[in-house]
Amino acid sequence: MKKKSRYFTGFLILFTFMCILFFVNLIFGSVKFSFSEIINILFGSSGDISAHNIIFRIRLPRITAALVLGGALSVSGFLLQTFFANPIASPFILGISSGAKLTTAIVMIFFLSRGIVLDSVSLVISAFVGSMVSMGFILLISGRVKKMSVLIISGVMIGNICSAITDIIVTFADDSNIVNLHNWSMGTFSGTDWNDIKVIAVILSFSLVCAFLLSKPMGAYQLGEGYAVNMGVNIKLFRAELILLSSLMSACVTAFAGPVSFVGIAVPHLVKSLFGTAKPIIIIPASFMGGAVFCLFCDLMARTIFSPVELSISSVTAVFGVPVVMWIMLKKQRRKV
Repeated sequence: MKKKSRYFTGFLILFTFMCILFFVNLIFGSVKFSFSEIINILFGSSGDISAHNIIFRIRLPRITAALVLGGALSVSGFLLQTFFANPIASPFILGISSGAKLTTAIVMIFFLSRGIVLDSVSLVISAFVGSMVSMGFILLISGRVKKMSVLIISGVMIGNICSAITDIIVTFADDSNIVNLHNWSMGTFSGTDWNDIKVIAVILSFSLVCAFLLSKPMGAYQLGEGYAVNMGVNIKLFRAELILLSSLMSACVTAFAGPVSFVGIAVPHLVKSLFGTAKPIIIIPASFMGGAVFCLFCDLMARTIFSPVELSISSVTAVFGVPVVMWIMLKKQRRKV
């Protein structure tokens, strides 16, 4: 009963914060609205066309993107932490997001220089290819090293190489292409429209449902590979599923928002502390809600703290995420001592 009560309280807290931040993001911006004005606009009782366009064409798509993509990135981080049995594993740290960023930038520049604008699906596919290539290097390294710290460092190096190549490519691109790529390469939820949201919803709904269906074998895998085999889990297939789902989710995030740092590391651990469990059937939906809350808050800070200047989302997530990662590492070190 105590566990169920804690789970209920945890989900209630996350849902409450998510609702509050949803409306706060609608209210604050370059143009500020009151809560009553927001309600009137949402329910169509306001005759202000400019206000209607600001809410429905700019803020709502951006808020929805922050909510859904932030949640997916958090779940992706949890899947990688389960796969590698390491609390520091995440798409950003292991270089998966940087690989997706590299291939997406190459494809975007190639087609933009020829006057062709790619659709959302093409961007996701290019990002997925890059994330899978980066993941392939990580898996190759993981089979050759025994220390997880070496694997993490290798992931960071792969990420730095991909980011450096991306910067070189952008430097020699046409000026018009650089303008289009700059904000995206730094990480941002702005510029998202409802057509993008439709693609995001389809891809991530499929990925999240599949991840949730893997909750039971993930729970067995957390107790050890031998235990999972005895429980009837096909380890090779299970690992492949985790890799594909994590790469697909991180690729979708990178394609639409660029690289977003530290969400995949920090949020799953905060959620585990809140719920007092690591059970995938609880942590997967909780991580999604936690990632949504975290990114809604960070995007609000990015838009408003130095308004009208807007910060990149990765800069803000790093400010709040790095202390959590340091706390995780110190906590892990204390356990060893």
